[in-house]
Amino acid sequence: MSPEKRRGLLLVNPKARRGGEAMTPLVERLEVGGVAVTIEPFGALPEISRDIVRLRDTADLVIVCGGDGSVSSAAMAAIESGLPLGIIPMGTANDLARTLGISADLGRAADVIVAGKTRSIDVGTVNGHAFFNVASIGLSTELARSLDPGLKRRFGRFGYALAAAKVLSKANRFKARITEKGLQIDASTYQIAIGNGRHYGGGNIVEASASIDDGHLDLYSLEMKNVWKLALMLRSFRAGTHGAWSEVRTARCIEFDIETDEEMAVNADGEIVTSTPAHFKVLPKAIAVFAPRDGI
Repeated sequence: MSPEKRRGLLLVNPKARRGGEAMTPLVERLEVGGVAVTIEPFGALPEISRDIVRLRDTADLVIVCGGDGSVSSAAMAAIESGLPLGIIPMGTANDLARTLGISADLGRAADVIVAGKTRSIDVGTVNGHAFFNVASIGLSTELARSLDPGLKRRFGRFGYALAAAKVLSKANRFKARITEKGLQIDASTYQIAIGNGRHYGGGNIVEASASIDDGHLDLYSLEMKNVWKLALMLRSFRAGTHGAWSEVRTARCIEFDIETDEEMAVNADGEIVTSTPAHFKVLPKAIAVFAPRDGI
């Protein structure tokens, strides 16, 4: 091996939507570009951090092949190890890749890692669990629970739409207390979402001015009386202007605390990771990721 080559720990999720694609062309592209690859498959998300901790001394960078949940699962161990993080988007939504301007084409995504340019970005945490895009309580958590893995793999975003219609038909508001800078607000809401990055949910925008290195979290709470009004708001969510609706509460801060009358699950980047009461905070520019020059 040439001494100039960087050592890349390539973590592969074969269960990701595109996880069955041949890895050989991807590995060859990295190798030609000067990254000597060690492949480490994982079958469950908790394995990712353990693999990084176990193999950190054998690598100069970590590359995660998977969806947003897989990348977020690598975050805390990558921060602790000091290793830069490469992303090969092989999930369904790939919102972090979209935020960073990383192509869905695997070869072009590999070229970003080969080029070697890194960008320091924020990491959000909820009860110590990392997320890059958004963490939420309510509708999206029920969606994560109801989304059949086979449906997700077969139909992609359309599978999300089918599951969302089912969730909306049974949706109920819940009582929550939102604490920001010591001020407590009572809310009756269908969903509370707290964004760290820019994109989530397959291309929705957390807030029009949000970026993944602004050092803040953006909160919104859906407090309409009829959940089906969301259909009228779809364009606003795609543009990040949903805060203009009177039924949508918004806030921006570095920390939030959320309590609910009954314990509720918290969904972070598509994975249920903890439950309320939930403490959210941002770790500003905590991790270096490989990104193209034209990322948002």
